[in-house]
Amino acid sequence: MNMLKNILAAIGGVIVVGFIIAYFTFDLGTRISQVNKLDPQALPAYMDMFDKVLTTGNSAEAMIRKVKINPEVPTEDVVEAMKSIAMDNNMIQVGDSRMAEEHDANGNRQRYIRILHYCAPNIAKTFIGYSEAFGAFMPCRILIVEDDNGERWLITMGMELMLFGGQPLPPEMMELAEHVRDTMYSMMDLGAEGDF
Repeated sequence: MNMLKNILAAIGGVIVVGFIIAYFTFDLGTRISQVNKLDPQALPAYMDMFDKVLTTGNSAEAMIRKVKINPEVPTEDVVEAMKSIAMDNNMIQVGDSRMAEEHDANGNRQRYIRILHYCAPNIAKTFIGYSEAFGAFMPCRILIVEDDNGERWLITMGMELMLFGGQPLPPEMMELAEHVRDTMYSMMDLGAEGDF
């Protein structure tokens, strides 16, 4: 019994020493006050991303949203559905980068890769006015890609960290950001089924 008490006392001592070292090494007090200024959803968003990194071992995989395309829906119908949904939500397609068609110049089958670019110019200007750093995430992109099994996917950047990853956005900006996120996710969900 005494041995158990000694072990627990030693563990407690190590933890206390650890906290003291952490406090002085990482200025824990300052860090905690900085964390308290973040959006209440920031830590869950970062933990979700970190959990995906631990699960997949791939940091890029942790930062995306991925939707499987219905195998019965032709790719052009997916593109048209997304374009229609974007327009209905005041977003426009500003680019179409065809990285690889289904067949190469010699007629050989290859992996299909295409990136569609969307933007709501007024929303983009608002966010760049708030912080130029947001411009690096524009325009919004949706990748259409075929995997090694021939299945097609829609992939975009997960937008939760943009919305919640820092200090709370002003309410009017949060509303705009949620509109963009909801539109992009809707484009993917409905587009994957060829649904307008």
